[in-house]
Amino acid sequence: SGLGRSGKMFACDWENIIPDMYILGKALGGGVFPISCVAANRDILGVFNPGSHGSTFGGNPLACAVSSAAIDVMIEEKLAERSLELGSYFIQKLREIQHPDIKEVRGRGLFIGMELHTSARPYCEKLQQEGLLCKETHDTVIRFAPPLVITKEELDWAIEKVKKVFAQS
Repeated sequence: SGLGRSGKMFACDWENIIPDMYILGKALGGGVFPISCVAANRDILGVFNPGSHGSTFGGNPLACAVSSAAIDVMIEEKLAERSLELGSYFIQKLREIQHPDIKEVRGRGLFIGMELHTSARPYCEKLQQEGLLCKETHDTVIRFAPPLVITKEELDWAIEKVKKVFAQS
């Protein structure tokens, strides 16, 4: 999931798994250009003969240049490592919030879920009113996925908004 979002380049790296195939999307475009990619070794993709597979927008040179630059930035700015460090901090701060509706906070890197004993939607709506975007997932989970370039100060701001919303509930 998401280049670097889990604190490693690919989420499967946490389990020391090398998948048969990677399917990459949004993060590959650096947030500025739509692109997706299927990557695998010759044994897997070798089933295609030249001309047997194509796509309408495949091989767009601008999209490829943007994705190459996005990967360079990910590596040079150590965004996966940064995600791991800031995600650990964010998770720790979220776990410090005491409220009877909070069941569990879990995550890796900046891919974080706060599971509730109740519906997450009202909390997500209140957080949105406070200027914090998050997503209700599977009815009872608030999903936080801040950008990899977020600062510690911005995370502190977000924590204060989460504390405020739970204090009012």
